[in-house]
Amino acid sequence: MSSRGSLMFLLHAHLPYVNHPRESSFLEENWFFEAVVETYVPLISALERLAAEGIRPGVSVSISPTLGAMLENEALEAKLQDYVESRLDLIGRELERAKDDPALLKSVLLYKKLYEEAAALLHKYSGDLITPLKALQHAGQIEIITTAATHAVLPLLARPEAVRAQLAVAAEDYLDRFNRKPAGFWLPECAYEPRLNSYIKLSGFNYTFTESHAVELAGSAAPNGVYSPYRTSNGLGLFARDAASSREVWSSRFGYPGDPAYREFYRDLGYDGDYEYVRPYLGEDGARRPLGLKYHRITGPHADLAAKQYYDPEAALARVDAHASDFLARRVKQTDDFYAARGVRPLIVSCYDAELFGHWWFEGPAFLEAVIRKIRAERLPLQFVTPTEYLNSCQEPQELSAGISSWGENGYFDPWVNETNDFIYPAVYAATDKMIATANRFRNQDLNSLNTRALNQAARETLLAQSSDWAFLLYIGSHAAYAKGRLEDHAANALKLLGEVIEKRVDEQALLALEQQNSLFPRLDFKVFSSVSKF
Repeated sequence: MSSRGSLMFLLHAHLPYVNHPRESSFLEENWFFEAVVETYVPLISALERLAAEGIRPGVSVSISPTLGAMLENEALEAKLQDYVESRLDLIGRELERAKDDPALLKSVLLYKKLYEEAAALLHKYSGDLITPLKALQHAGQIEIITTAATHAVLPLLARPEAVRAQLAVAAEDYLDRFNRKPAGFWLPECAYEPRLNSYIKLSGFNYTFTESHAVELAGSAAPNGVYSPYRTSNGLGLFARDAASSREVWSSRFGYPGDPAYREFYRDLGYDGDYEYVRPYLGEDGARRPLGLKYHRITGPHADLAAKQYYDPEAALARVDAHASDFLARRVKQTDDFYAARGVRPLIVSCYDAELFGHWWFEGPAFLEAVIRKIRAERLPLQFVTPTEYLNSCQEPQELSAGISSWGENGYFDPWVNETNDFIYPAVYAATDKMIATANRFRNQDLNSLNTRALNQAARETLLAQSSDWAFLLYIGSHAAYAKGRLEDHAANALKLLGEVIEKRVDEQALLALEQQNSLFPRLDFKVFSSVSKF
């Protein structure tokens, strides 16, 4: 059956750069380990299965440079292997404990399969998960794009030099990692303002994404609303997120992830288990923390955690199948209604944090695979397309001046600038301003190796200070002390290094320690922060 509409799925995979090589066990590094096991491995496995069966996934994946650096960090790979082996050891003990409890045993066996698959995939690719993603892109199965170097909310960077640095470093990082130039750019937090158009286009990107109201508020200037791509005056392609298809998958209150049969995220063996029993699997500090083994289901919207019932994997998969069918039925109706009203085949752009699939919504990877399979099996009048494919096949998009927006709470920049976190910006701006001034001062000078290393590391620290993650963690009150410490440390490190270069007294031992801990962007040149010359 011919297509009456197109679906574009964008999975944005991002984690802040967390690397503590001098610590054998660090709580926040678990963010990475959990995401690998619960999200990245299941998604890669699903994409590889589909491709092997001749079913082209046709989805797009945005991989942040910080996540890419962590996926290629050998020290983190070794810790990840230890993490997986530790969980398999615990699961072995859990199998014995659950042998006389059939309801619990179902979940333990599910986790055994999950962690064994993770171990097998990591072994297959020697711990490097970038390799299978590159292979999938090379084979035309998916499209991979990038985002800002350290996921900064670009409209909040006051200096144009800072915006250019975030974009230039991201483009170079992508080229190094994927051996081709990136076509698309994901705006961190979907945070858009018109002044970014020229920076994005001049950095070599062909398209980006905006939140729905960036287009919808344009009124008659955007006659097809979010269902068509647009272009800026300088030729940058714009895709706008469709709120309906996003809400159904994203929202735990109104969407599929809140179904009573699905796994409960907040009930975990790390808190439920006997302390002496789980103690060997906790960190060095012995504090209780999530261990990733969650045996209960959501049960109901108002059910207390203590009243949650055991998870039933088979019942959950039945709901996955029903939700995949429901999602596609809604998309068919959406495209039919739009075509009947406008005579135009619509494009439905659905953008999600990749970590929603598997980590937060445990059944998410199975849902995505079911959606892709059902389009093929049921011959539905829909097709998955990647952004580059769509732009190459459609007519020249209409020019549009999109509005300021983000996908954060209230639609603008509230989560990143408010009373919980606005104190961070003087430190960020001070480090940024001094980085720019120092780059301008030394960009045409012959420097020795030590000073060059110090300036390059100062550039890394400045970029890391600009990350959106620190402000957001402060806003939601999660790991707030860690976020505050990281922000303050990066800003202070940058100022210290810049001062040492100016005063000709670089502490090489301290510099080496920073280079080992914050080792991303190996080809970074501090001159990326230089101002554009004016004549």
